[in-house]
Amino acid sequence: MERTALTSADREQEILVLGRRLAGGGRPLRHVAHDRGMALAARDPQVRAALFRLVDVAPACAGPAELAAHLDGFLSQVRQRTPLVRSAQRAASAPALRGATGRVAAAAVHGMARRFIAGESPAQATRELRRLWSGGAAVSVDLLGEATVTRAEGRAYAARCDEALRALAVAAATWPPRPLLEADAIGPLPRVNLSVKVTALTPLVRAEAPERGRADAAPHLRALLRRARELGAHVQIDMESLDARELVLELALELLSEPEFAAGPSAGIVLQAYLVDAEQTLDRVLDWARASDRAPPLTIRLVKGAYWDHETIEAEQHGWPPPVWTEKAESDRCFERLTCRLVDAFPLVRPAIGSHNLRSVAHAIVAARHAGLRPADIELQVLRGLGDDLAHAVAAEGLRPRVYAPVGDLLAGMAYLVRRLLENSSNDSFLASRTTGTDLDRLLRAP
Repeated sequence: MERTALTSADREQEILVLGRRLAGGGRPLRHVAHDRGMALAARDPQVRAALFRLVDVAPACAGPAELAAHLDGFLSQVRQRTPLVRSAQRAASAPALRGATGRVAAAAVHGMARRFIAGESPAQATRELRRLWSGGAAVSVDLLGEATVTRAEGRAYAARCDEALRALAVAAATWPPRPLLEADAIGPLPRVNLSVKVTALTPLVRAEAPERGRADAAPHLRALLRRARELGAHVQIDMESLDARELVLELALELLSEPEFAAGPSAGIVLQAYLVDAEQTLDRVLDWARASDRAPPLTIRLVKGAYWDHETIEAEQHGWPPPVWTEKAESDRCFERLTCRLVDAFPLVRPAIGSHNLRSVAHAIVAARHAGLRPADIELQVLRGLGDDLAHAVAAEGLRPRVYAPVGDLLAGMAYLVRRLLENSSNDSFLASRTTGTDLDRLLRAP
């Protein structure tokens, strides 16, 4: 790999030019009504709260009239009585209109779900996964479901993951060749990529006793690694809230260190840049990678993090210092430092940069180019429904995007859907800023 020197000013100019090109290289927005709703929610936190509560209760409602009654109640708590809020509440409260209003609200919720969720099962999602692959985007399937409360639920989730690996392997064998998606400078990249939540494998997630959850989840994760090795698939071990990090990280590194997995399967973990100690965590993982005898390098998926509110509130309740950066710019700067370190660590690890922020993505591409990496040596990851246009633009640049595609029923996906809505509508999110017309060059400035 041949590295090239780059001054700070030259780097920023290159990021600006590339970011503008990426912004113009996406397909036209396909969710205009939804994006307008997100813009409204971003402007008013109370409208946002009402929307998220409606999404949360929708699967449990007996019918349209009950859903409309909930909408009426949620909107009644909004203090800023805009014409849109007033008209929506009138429609939700009027007996003659309640049924129709509830049906419209239900259709809107299901439309949001279809935007984010690829199908109710891996088999039902295969058509969408093939479409993404054929369009130049690799895929990672994320089976929806939150933390389990019983061991039986953990076993059921493990069985779903095993079934998904087998079904996806059959489907992926029929996909057309995509050389950019199937190999980097190190070697082959699996077509099948499954995201696994350790917290769904065991109910014993306790920050004060991670060893209990680790021991309970280990047999399930070990079996899934064996299945992935047999099928030539990749297992991406997800990271969730901070109270589960030690359990997840220790379990992943422990199992991947076992001799039977020295030759595979391909596997990865997640690094969350919004955590203040993220760089220390990366130090630990890179030290492990240097000492490891595994042939396939670990994939490290870098994300900002989706549990900022949870981590902040929990810290306040206990009187702890917040474990997350309290300013967005600090989190963004940490993300860029970690990006550079991951790029510099290739081929010891495979960098996978997960972001919908054009600045973050353009910065990663520029960093990789000047570190001497080839286009196939870095992966740019987005979530289905939020990063579709960006994935298309990345593919148009001759780079490898990967789309995270959630699979599952609406009820199981509620917590996921609300987190995505939060991400899309927060006042400081890149997506919300673009929707409300913030100047692109301003969004592409260094944090």
